[in-house]
Amino acid sequence: MSLDSAEFHAAVSLVFPFLCFAFWRVFEGATPFFCECVDLDAKVYDIVRQIPHCRVTSYGHIAKLAGMPNHSRHVGQALKFLPPNTNPPIPWHRVISASGTISSRGPGTDGAQRQRDALVAEGVEVVTGRTGEMRVDLRAFGWFPAVERFRRGDEEAGEEDEEGGGGE
Repeated sequence: MSLDSAEFHAAVSLVFPFLCFAFWRVFEGATPFFCECVDLDAKVYDIVRQIPHCRVTSYGHIAKLAGMPNHSRHVGQALKFLPPNTNPPIPWHRVISASGTISSRGPGTDGAQRQRDALVAEGVEVVTGRTGEMRVDLRAFGWFPAVERFRRGDEEAGEEDEEGGGGE
């Protein structure tokens, strides 16, 4: 595919302001967005490893604990593209939607069923609703430590909070 001069200038005029802004932010000391994403992936993996056995939490709560509360979808993407034999293992199956449902992976995939099976094997009760959605009771199995206590590294961070569950 080749661009004529007008198409090239149109494309550059769309991209150039973004690149200028990105370079200016880096010059001012900001972290480039792609670095933030890599850093967030590492934080996500570290936090997910701390979810206790027989507990679940939401994508949004992981994002809050990682310090990027508006990036719940990124949490899902980080877990979706997790290398298969990650060591130490990352219990990806313990992260579900804020409503307590296991997210569908799309038609023709078995990811939701594999997640259900892994949770049931740990002792988490998964109920199938009338419309086929798989749901976990967040009051019984939720793990939602307070962000401030979690970041301080309190030994008991989440112990009393996880009982009260409640999705986020």
